[in-house]
Amino acid sequence: MGRATMMRILTSLVATTMLVGLALAVDHNVGSPNGGWDTSTDLGSWASSETFTVGDNIVFSYTPNHNVLEVSEADFDSCSTSSPISTDALTPTTIALTAAGSRYFICGTPGHCGQGMKVEIKTVAASSSAPPTTTTPSPTPPTTTTPSSPTPPTTTTPSSPTPTTTTPPSSTPPVSTTSPPSPSSDSPSPPISTPPSPSSAETVKVAAVFLMGFGVLMMMI
Repeated sequence: MGRATMMRILTSLVATTMLVGLALAVDHNVGSPNGGWDTSTDLGSWASSETFTVGDNIVFSYTPNHNVLEVSEADFDSCSTSSPISTDALTPTTIALTAAGSRYFICGTPGHCGQGMKVEIKTVAASSSAPPTTTTPSPTPPTTTTPSSPTPPTTTTPSSPTPTTTTPPSSTPPVSTTSPPSPSSDSPSPPISTPPSPSSAETVKVAAVFLMGFGVLMMMI
């Protein structure tokens, strides 16, 4: 009994979740409200004005001369129809957006992609239903500024005058730079002293010595 009750509760939860998902899903009609899946609608501007969320659907409605090809990004840029990911030709075509990312769609009729019949669908992840958290800032007490104590003025002490000492001039007599005049050649020469002549006594003595010496010389001869 308990197990059957649990199974019924789980089944009810799954069904409720699916119903809520279906209720929140959005169907995006390609090109609406002023256009559709054709060559005359600016499909790039339409896609940029829409918000595609995971769980949404895009619906292509078109005439029998069109179709819907999902292709790679490279084939989307070159309008190549050689290797499509999927092909649909039954209008309306509904594509479920099951994951976040970009998907690329073109018309496979020759020439239509080149005429602008191509669209890139950028799907974003579903946002959380939790309400944003509001942080209440705590009041900050006012800041009290304590005035600083006044700084006393700086007193400048005048410097004492320095006495100037004057050095008395030296008492040294001036030195004369004038040289004494050299004696002129025209100045008179000092007198030359003549030795006195020998006295008569000395003359007699010299003569006697001379005579004695002469006499001795004669005797020896």
